Amino acid sequence: MRNAAVTPEGDRIRWVELPGREPSRVYVHGLGATSPAYFTEVAVHPLLAGRRSLLIDLLGHGISDRPTDFDYTLESHADALAAALTSAGVAGAELIAHSMGGSVAVVLATRHPRLVSRLVLVDANLDPVPPSPASAGSGGIAAYSEQEFLAGGWEDVRDRAGSHWWSTMRLAGREAVHRSAVHLTRGTVPTVRELLLDLSIPRTYLLPEADGPLPGTGALTGGGVAVVPVPDCGHNIMLDNPEGFARATAAALTD
Repeated sequence: MRNAAVTPEGDRIRWVELPGREPSRVYVHGLGATSPAYFTEVAVHPLLAGRRSLLIDLLGHGISDRPTDFDYTLESHADALAAALTSAGVAGAELIAHSMGGSVAVVLATRHPRLVSRLVLVDANLDPVPPSPASAGSGGIAAYSEQEFLAGGWEDVRDRAGSHWWSTMRLAGREAVHRSAVHLTRGTVPTVRELLLDLSIPRTYLLPEADGPLPGTGALTGGGVAVVPVPDCGHNIMLDNPEGFARATAAALTD
């Protein structure tokens, strides 16, 4: 396990690192998740193994510190991640990023372009999401005020999320989960989708085939973003179909 201080107060981001050749690959998890749990199997898959790989946990999540005075905006997540990668000597990395992590990765590539050479976004959030009290995802979490969430709303989210997601969400700070969800639903200005289209690096978006066409696919492909459906999976593509994920990701990183 490696670590780096990423805030003036000394809060640390931690990651599991697999040795290999450069350029590095950086795996970034989604809301309430942790990269080692979500990405280890695919990171060592024969199609993806052999690169220096950082399975990194965003601040507030997994094995990283959980400060309660951090705002957890997408921009702050990206800047903290940039500080960790810089400390690790990473430059021109290939980022494989899931869900909220994909949003953070796009912001990172926009604000710290020297750190990122390619993006593979895994069913990532590109647009704002309206709060929805019945949802188990970010919209449901954001429907609570922070006070409501900390006072017991997190228990309702736990019950809706189910044991699989909760197994990693319970490792995250509750302030971190709520604030991250709120800022994820609000998105960025310009939107993450617009930021993605403005980037000039190779970009691929993976989505579950069963979800049907990704909204705005024409504009994305017209802007140079490859949109690749992966069969036999849900939102957690790398867990549901590791072989399909590895094939699609390897293709995205070698074209």
